[in-house]
Amino acid sequence: MQIIKDQAIVEDNWQWLEISDTDNASFSLPAGDIIVPFTDWRTNQQSCLEHTGRLGVCINSHDEIHEQALVESLVKLELIALHFPVFTDGRPYSHARLLRDRYGFVGELRAVGDVLRDQLLFMQRCGINAFQLRDDKNLTDALAAFSELTVKYQTAADGAVPVYKNR
Repeated sequence: MQIIKDQAIVEDNWQWLEISDTDNASFSLPAGDIIVPFTDWRTNQQSCLEHTGRLGVCINSHDEIHEQALVESLVKLELIALHFPVFTDGRPYSHARLLRDRYGFVGELRAVGDVLRDQLLFMQRCGINAFQLRDDKNLTDALAAFSELTVKYQTAADGAVPVYKNR
């Protein structure tokens, strides 16, 4: 599968894992780069953190990202996927800003779920740098979204200089 990362179309080598589908008594992670749901990560945190490959966590819009265990583990996570369940749910935008600005997360922040071209620039301004669009959307067409609005009116997580500072 392909995604947009840092405004380029790239192959996605991460595998999604549903730990809740396995028997916790015989729990073991597969080799490679994996993304686990936040609820499964919370339940099996120690096993996940001992994983030898790269580790990512998928956070739903209703998940509480202020949990101390998550904040303390951010340096060990390479990727955080923010799930947008529907176009109108804006909570993952807030999660992105908090992860970048308050908690200093420097890894990949990926938007997943109901992700549409119209949202990409605004997601990027909140600190999201990777985008897994819906299957019915064209990645090449979506790349144009990043250059449609060139003037920024306020500061954001992307570091763009707002127009009022150019006076």
